[in-house]
Amino acid sequence: MTGNTRPGGRTARTRAAVAEALQAELLEVGYAGTTMERIAQRAGVAKTTLYRRWGSVGQLVADLFAGTAAAQIPPPDTGTLEGDLRELGRASIALLSAPPLRAVFDVVVREAVHDPAVREVLTGFFATRIVLAATLVERAVERGEAPAGTDAAEVIRLVGAPYYARAYITGEPLDPAIADRTARILALAVRKGLLVC
Repeated sequence: MTGNTRPGGRTARTRAAVAEALQAELLEVGYAGTTMERIAQRAGVAKTTLYRRWGSVGQLVADLFAGTAAAQIPPPDTGTLEGDLRELGRASIALLSAPPLRAVFDVVVREAVHDPAVREVLTGFFATRIVLAATLVERAVERGEAPAGTDAAEVIRLVGAPYYARAYITGEPLDPAIADRTARILALAVRKGLLVC
């Protein structure tokens, strides 16, 4: 969405209606069947409004994803690194398993391979997630649970690797047990100093 729009009023209502229509279209007919015309009709807005603000379905999906990504998962604080990593993984798996968000995420991942603008959105999403979640590793260092110099960003990348691999490479089911197992292994590796820079 362009930067000169106001956060409230008619613009916000239009954006919400378009986002809801886009998600419904992606779930119903997939990306290939989703058109600006269908979105406009479902959202009750003029087709010209969509083209003026977004230009294409791909850009609309990227904008919706960026907006969804802004609602980050807050870093958990269970009191232990393993507990925090487990809760972070479980929350991420739950979001990735929610059909409307998954439909959008699937499109963004697919389009990012070919569209540099969408790649930038996806890269920015992960960069923000990593920075926010790294605080749980920093807390573990302060508690003496992790050695100084632990690469917090790499720890967070490794938390997500198993479930993104299942979702987009192997096609295996996403199960909260993945988060539990990953947290145990990763917390052990951190304590052993294997992720010190």
